[in-house]
Amino acid sequence: MKTKIKKGGFSVPLGTIFEHTAFKADNLKVVIYPNRLSMGMAAAKGLLLAIKKILQRKKEINILFAAAPSQNEVLDALVARKDVPWKAINCFHMDEYVGLKENHPSSFRKFLLEKIFSKVRAKSVHLIRGEAKNPETECRRYAKLLEKHLLDVVQGGIGLVPHIAFNDPENADFNDPYLVKVVKLQEESRIQQVRDGCFARLKDVPKHAFTVTMPPIIRARYISLVVPASLKAKSVKLTIFNRVDSSTPASIMRKHKNSMMFLDPDSALLIRREINDVGDIS
Repeated sequence: MKTKIKKGGFSVPLGTIFEHTAFKADNLKVVIYPNRLSMGMAAAKGLLLAIKKILQRKKEINILFAAAPSQNEVLDALVARKDVPWKAINCFHMDEYVGLKENHPSSFRKFLLEKIFSKVRAKSVHLIRGEAKNPETECRRYAKLLEKHLLDVVQGGIGLVPHIAFNDPENADFNDPYLVKVVKLQEESRIQQVRDGCFARLKDVPKHAFTVTMPPIIRARYISLVVPASLKAKSVKLTIFNRVDSSTPASIMRKHKNSMMFLDPDSALLIRREINDVGDIS
């Protein structure tokens, strides 16, 4: 089924401040900002609006964070804000390499602790223990936490594959019976870690990782995808125009009722022609 592209029709975070291009790809709201800084600031504003709306009905909120250089701008902007109710936020993260300790330079826990968790006073922070002696036991432990704290908000991105978390096409399941599992990483995902500067060589990248699966992510009330850089341009195009199925895991966001993708001009490079064909996009 062909993607339905429709211009505007929704509130754009910081849309009155920054020039932007906004459209919907089926249900997925997509906004292209002038640069990475404005993109990150807008995504942080979008998160804050979602958090405050959900907290009108709940006393606390559960947020799942991605750990990647692509998230630098949104995480920096979120930490810089003084109006985020961190004391009501339970923090989780998407994935971690099997066998890596928290102090490993490429640990996702280390990234998020340094980038955000050590800088704010959240209600709670729950980390995946990459070095756990029994990975299956660790999966069950983290899954129980997610059962107790159903995700309200997801702050993430998409990979080169394009995946969400480490739900690569070879292991992604929109109806996965597990909430957390250990997966074998596709080579493209491992290559991405080298390109991102997280590892010096491909052989240094672990071949297995813990990942939160697709169902708990899909069930979140608000999903924010921050996707900058030309390296992700092909992934953005596939996410928006490919058929919605597990061969393009991120495509499922087009069926979510409240998901938004934040792009910069580089990551939007390959979709400009198709979007311009729709007419005047506001």
